[in-house]
Amino acid sequence: MALSRACCARAALWGSAVTLGPFVTRRLHPGRSGLAWGPPRVFDLPCRSSKLHLSPKADVKSLISYVVTKTKVINVKYHRFLGRHFPRFYVLYTTFMKGLQMLWADAKKARRIKTNMWKNNLKFHQLPYREMEHLRQFRQDVIKCLFLGIISIPPFANYLVFLLMYLFPRQLLVQHFWTPKQQIDFLDVYHGLRKQSHPEIVSYLEKAIPLISDAGLRWHLTDLCAKMQRSTHPAAPDILALRECFSDHPLGLNHLQAVHMKALSRAMLLTPYLPPPLLRHRLKTRIAVIHQLDGALVKLGIGQLTAQEVKSACYLRGLDSTHITEDRCRTWLGEWLQISCSLKEAELSLLLHSVVLLSTNYLGTGR
Repeated sequence: MALSRACCARAALWGSAVTLGPFVTRRLHPGRSGLAWGPPRVFDLPCRSSKLHLSPKADVKSLISYVVTKTKVINVKYHRFLGRHFPRFYVLYTTFMKGLQMLWADAKKARRIKTNMWKNNLKFHQLPYREMEHLRQFRQDVIKCLFLGIISIPPFANYLVFLLMYLFPRQLLVQHFWTPKQQIDFLDVYHGLRKQSHPEIVSYLEKAIPLISDAGLRWHLTDLCAKMQRSTHPAAPDILALRECFSDHPLGLNHLQAVHMKALSRAMLLTPYLPPPLLRHRLKTRIAVIHQLDGALVKLGIGQLTAQEVKSACYLRGLDSTHITEDRCRTWLGEWLQISCSLKEAELSLLLHSVVLLSTNYLGTGR
């Protein structure tokens, strides 16, 4: 009897059942003591606290997840507010944010390509076409953004930068930050600027005819200039027939006059307001990169390019591809590659002039 009371007191003290065997449990009932026979019930098992205690690391992850979720909700509401009340500003805002994301993605891809080049000891001309083109375009974008980076250094200059970006998006921003309409309009503007130099370049070719010693080359160049003036598109063999006079005096890259190089710089969308040595160097560098891209493109094949890649490749080489069908662009690019892959490094002046010779009268697009 004393043992039974001691067991009851101990069970009451710990608030749990005392198990005496597989089928005997000690149950506590108000006003009753003693043994109860039968299987243990669920509420007879030891109870633990209903509160879930997470580790500090799990608490931090839960907090971060909560903040991210709330931020997304607020961001969606903010976008709806801008789109409903400020539609024009909303277009600029979304274009700018997407542009930042694309530029950051381009930077990471360029870094991966450079790392791969360093690990495998590769040169630029040894890369696949798409990687070469990505590096070329990214370098050009970085150079264009350099001016914004410089003028934003002084204190509070970032407000001026935003104003300039809004007023002069074509001059200061890369294509990632252009709206779809701006992309078409700005490319038309750029082609209009380089088109203005085409007649001037043809006139410089005519002036060089008397300086050519070979009579056959003089005739070929005279005939080519006449075709250009008659709005006739020259064939690739007509251009390749002049490769000799473009490799040396008077039309080689090392023998061009300053005014001639300025006109070629405008045709290549390069600034003409530089000393002649710098103009010559920039023209050599630009056409050499295009020549290397052409070699990689031949290995890849024009048929492997997407429609956008074809149009971008044609525009880089002087064609107003924004207003020409994809099939016509592929045909023109094939003609360009036929000329480019037939030329040596010393004859790249002919490829540089082909920017004008091949694009001016193609399908009547002397725009």
